[in-house]
This record gives sequence, structure tokens and C-alpha cells, in this order.
Amino acid sequence: MTSAPLISVSGLSKTYVEGWFRRRRLEVLKGLTLEVGQGEIFGLLGPNGAGKTTFIKILLGIVRKTAGTATLIGHPAGSRRSRRLVGYLPENLRIARHHTAVTALNYYGQLNGLSVAQIARRRDELLQTVGLADRAQDSVAKYSKGMLQRLGLAQTLLHDPQLVILDEPTDGLDPVGRSHVRNVLQKLKQEGRTVFVNSHILQEVELVCDRVAILDRGVLRYVGPVQDITMTANSTGEIELDLEVAGPETTIRGALAQRRIDLLEPVAGATTPSFRVNVRANDQPDIDRVVDALRAAGVSVVGLARRKVSLEQAFLALIEGIEAPVDAEPLVDAALVQEADGTRRDSRNLTT
Repeated sequence: MTSAPLISVSGLSKTYVEGWFRRRRLEVLKGLTLEVGQGEIFGLLGPNGAGKTTFIKILLGIVRKTAGTATLIGHPAGSRRSRRLVGYLPENLRIARHHTAVTALNYYGQLNGLSVAQIARRRDELLQTVGLADRAQDSVAKYSKGMLQRLGLAQTLLHDPQLVILDEPTDGLDPVGRSHVRNVLQKLKQEGRTVFVNSHILQEVELVCDRVAILDRGVLRYVGPVQDITMTANSTGEIELDLEVAGPETTIRGALAQRRIDLLEPVAGATTPSFRVNVRANDQPDIDRVVDALRAAGVSVVGLARRKVSLEQAFLALIEGIEAPVDAEPLVDAALVQEADGTRRDSRNLTT
């Protein structure tokens, strides 16, 4: 992070009280603390019911926090000043069917307080950026879900926000569309903007995000770089190495006799006997000892790489085995919900 964080959250909690007579407290967020810096792409991950949507709604001022602090770009989360500096793409953006891309951006731009001239200056460039320039005058009724999602991304960027919050930005897109959105996000990062992504498509998050937070049942299980979690997710704490070595198989086995060998297969087409082998090491000095043992035996190390787990594997490793509490989901039949501060509102508008 190169400067003051654009998102700063400390001890953030959210509790709902449900029901008229049988009162139950539902703690959706439990003391969240994290920071998101300028110019980074940050991913929020978690299973259904983890509290991701509630967290985003608190940042945007749609839902009030119960405890803790949350600021966006130096202003209290949900304040008028912070909202003007944030672009938001909801998961299911609804655009009236009578609109074209042009009229939709005119409409949303005016809602954001932009003048007609300001909208005109930004609109065509954004439609080109999201790949809708050739369909700009078509009715959105003819758009696919992926096209609507890209139009939503354009309206998110129309007022030139410093912070962009995207809820499932690649939902409904084909592989080409997803690649296009990834390119847009990288461009935003290069411009110094901060992108906050909530997504359940872990492969997309792994490709585009610098850091991630994993939220499970209202608790942060991990906050940090993507490469760190994929490198350190091995539950044994060992480092798994993928080696390609050249030499007689018996010599290789002898050099690694004190170690567990998971795989030893010939390399097809090699000019000298070569094998791929998987070895476990404890730390970097232990990796050096593996290489030293092979070289001392006259075995050439053609290639060496640390084995990484996927973000999906790391995600599952962090949350597996944790049993969900009985009241992990809101009561769907409760018509009235009372906030912890006494405010009452309709539970049917609540999601976590």
C-alpha cells in the first residue's frame, strides 16, 4: 500500500435482533479489521452466509454498523462525501428495458450529479472500454446478461470514482468477457484506482487480485497476498517441490533416500535419463540441502519449482471443518427485524 488506505475497517461488527416474541441476536460480522490501499485490486471471498454483502452494504451506507469504525477515502463509510468518490456495481443491476446503453448512461450520470457535457465526454470512451461501442444504440432488452454486466461496469466508472466496489463483476460472462473485464480492472489499477471485488469465482480472483480476505461466518480467516495463501496452504507446513532431474534412477533414489518421494516418472524425449520427482522440504535451507544432495551424487537439477495449491484449495482448507452455528442464516419467516440499536425494519430486505 503506497499511501493512506482507501478502505479502513477496525473492530467492525453487525448484529441483528430477530422476531417479535422469541428474540434472537444474529451476529453477522464479528470484529472485522482490515485495510485496502490505493492502487490495489482486493478480493473478498467467503461462502454463502459469510457476511460479505452485509460488509459491502455497511461500506456504502445501506446498512448501519453495530460497533467499530469504517472509513472510505478518509470519510466515514456511508457519508455523502464518501459515496461521491465510490463507484458501485451490484450483483444484479436492473436497467429499464426501454433504455439503450447511451440513454442508460445519461440517466445514471445525472443521478450521480454529472452534467450533460460531462456525461458526453465520458460515455463513448467507457462504452469502447467495456466492448459495447457497436451496440450503444441498441435496446438493453436485446442484451445478454454478460452485456448488461459490462454496461453496469460502464455506469460504475462514469463519474470517475477513486474507489470501485464490484459485486460479482464477471457473473454471466463467457471466458472472453471475463478476460475483457480483467483487462479493465488492470487498467484501473494502472491509473491508481482501488478496486474491491466480491466474487465467488475463485479462479478469477486468483488471476486479478493482489490481496484477498476470506470471510467465514462473520470472521476474517485470512487477509493477505494471494501468492502467500497459495504457497502456505499445506496443512503440514512443509514445502512441496517439483523437480526435474537428470541421472540414473537408482542414483536419484539414493540421493533422496531419507526423504519421501511422491512421484518419479521419466521425462519423455529427454536426451539423457531424466525424471520428474516430488520432494518435501521444511524451509529454504532444507531446499538447499535437497539440491546439494543431488549434486553431490552427480545428478543434474534441470528444473525446480515450489508446488502451489490453487486459491480454491487454500480457501477450502481454511474453512473446512468449521461447523456453522444454528443461527447462521436469518429467519426467513420473521417479518420484523430489530437492529441492535432498537431500529425496526423488514427482514425481507436483509441479505448477508
